[in-house]
Amino acid sequence: MISFATITTIMSSLLIYLFLLRITLVSSSTEFVYNTNFNSTNINLYANATIDDHSHSSILTLTNHASFSIGRAFYPSKIPTKSSFSSNPLPFSTSFIFSIAPFKHLLPGHGFVFLFSPFEGANGVSSAQHLGLFNLTNNGNPKNHVFGIEFDVFKNQEFNDINDNHVGLDVNSLTSLASHDAGFWVSGKHDEKFKELKLNNGQLVESHKILAWSFSNSNFSIGDALVTTNLPSFVLPKEPVLKSRGFVSGISFGIFIFVIGSAAMVFVVLLKRKRSKRMEEEGDIEDWELEYWPHRISYEDIYAATKGFSEQNIIGFGGNGKVYKGILQGVEVAVKRIPYDSEYGMREFLSEISSLGRLKHRNVVPLRGWCKKERGSLILIYDYMENGSLDKIIFDSDENSIFHWKNRIKVLKDVAMGILYLHESWEVKVLHRDIKASNVLLDKDMNARLGDFGLARMHHHEQIPNTSRVIGTVGYMAPELLRTGRASTQTDVFSFGVLVLEVVCGRRPIEENKPALVGWVWRLMERGQLCCALDERLKMRGDEDYSIDEVERVLHLGLLCTHYDPQVRPSMRQVVKVLEGESLEISLVDKINSAADGYSGFHLMKPKAIILSSSPPLLLLPPAIHHPPPFSPFAVPFPSPFSSRQRRYLCHIMVAVFVMSMLLPSSLFISIQKEISLRRYKLFQMCIQE
Repeated sequence: MISFATITTIMSSLLIYLFLLRITLVSSSTEFVYNTNFNSTNINLYANATIDDHSHSSILTLTNHASFSIGRAFYPSKIPTKSSFSSNPLPFSTSFIFSIAPFKHLLPGHGFVFLFSPFEGANGVSSAQHLGLFNLTNNGNPKNHVFGIEFDVFKNQEFNDINDNHVGLDVNSLTSLASHDAGFWVSGKHDEKFKELKLNNGQLVESHKILAWSFSNSNFSIGDALVTTNLPSFVLPKEPVLKSRGFVSGISFGIFIFVIGSAAMVFVVLLKRKRSKRMEEEGDIEDWELEYWPHRISYEDIYAATKGFSEQNIIGFGGNGKVYKGILQGVEVAVKRIPYDSEYGMREFLSEISSLGRLKHRNVVPLRGWCKKERGSLILIYDYMENGSLDKIIFDSDENSIFHWKNRIKVLKDVAMGILYLHESWEVKVLHRDIKASNVLLDKDMNARLGDFGLARMHHHEQIPNTSRVIGTVGYMAPELLRTGRASTQTDVFSFGVLVLEVVCGRRPIEENKPALVGWVWRLMERGQLCCALDERLKMRGDEDYSIDEVERVLHLGLLCTHYDPQVRPSMRQVVKVLEGESLEISLVDKINSAADGYSGFHLMKPKAIILSSSPPLLLLPPAIHHPPPFSPFAVPFPSPFSSRQRRYLCHIMVAVFVMSMLLPSSLFISIQKEISLRRYKLFQMCIQE
């Protein structure tokens, strides 16, 4: 019978206690009692087992603080387990007092075993879940001849343990034949063997101590002899507050947070100082700059990228500014530098940042960043386009590098895809308002990309633009834009139609001593000579990469896009379909034929009231619209070609004239009024002709 007299401390651990008895046939009975008086003569120790003095007591310590430690304690003599007068095994009773105490800062683990064993020593056993009883190879071997009772405080699924605090009956295996929750008496019988206390540590560590032990195979009340009073205490002393783990951890964490916070504050202060220094150098930061600040590039980086805006790095002019080639962070870029007081102005500069800076499409020139230097320049940085602008490819190429027909169609298709993205595919509708050959750029693979969004405006898809300012390039502006000043997707389609005719015909929209491009192509169509509009250089080259039908289809598309009625013009989605090879719909062909009637005669007539025969937007208007402006200093019959500064001066002059009219005689006022009106009209004619 086995009894628990006192359990001072039980912690889960990888430690094992074993009691072993070796077989022998002895007829005499065995009985012993150890009350904190273990010594080397009454017990045999193996592996990590030791006897320690503790408060004038000798305590059996079976494991220490080392990982994977095993301790064994044998009774030094053989124990008779079978009577000499019969084959029946002798009953026995054993009691013990033990303590399981964890070490500071280490996790506790397994339990111990009381058993009978035919051998001494610590060979052929493993620690941890094997409890110092068996190992991986001999567990379950019937030749072990081992009987034991395990007191396990760790649940091992591989041995079918019922929980993490149980007693199990083991025979030659760690898989218990029977098990139950710990905390009760057990009795058993077996042959004569050594009896042993056996313990072990795994990676989880704790101390196992035996304070008292009794055994008898004849006196079942032997356990009453164990002394259960004044036992030594193994409760771990409390750590001083200043040395406790919680205090040390708290102080360490506080120092860590303080260091991180201090570093963050220093970083923020330095960043603010750097930004303040830059603001002092470049002027005060405006509200719009804060919104687009992540895309801002320092002036010093741009200056270094362009080698100080060297004249040798100039690759073109555009948007009232020079364009430089540079290398920024190892990447080739195009840098457009615009004087702060230029006609391009802050409005157009912000338009490019707000629109192009967010557009992402393979046929739109990507904007990398921007820079504004106080009282200096407005700077835009784009991806570098190796083959430059489309107008240079078409008009400035030599005989050996004529733009082939297939390349021209590909460029038109790329531009159409870019405009379709602006009109329909982005989150808001974008009106470019300045589509022309010089704003189409070609990369190294001759892919076309639409650029220069200085005049672009964004609107919600269902919103009608409310602008009344006439902007754009003469020759590309739709007739209704000149009348109302209101831009729309149809005005962009008109500009694209002019671009189509320009690319196919190899002619600019307006050329000196030549008829306007749009009217000229319309007249050729009326005569049935539409293919005569094809670029003469393609004809002379004798290329066979185009067909007459394809040329006519593309020219018809260009004419339809330049129709004087904006409602007749196709959408960019229809334009893309035609450029991808689809035939013109019957309804579109009818519109072209009807438009020919509207243009016929009008292009052949010479308006007497207007001498501006070189301006295609005016030639495309119905005759009823072409009337001389009324001679009034306060009327603005045509869209103003003047800059904002010129308009302010003109406004001041008009106010002065009004004041003078109240003071001067009416006859003198009339003569002055006529002279001013005549000068205004002549100035407007000169601007249109240029």
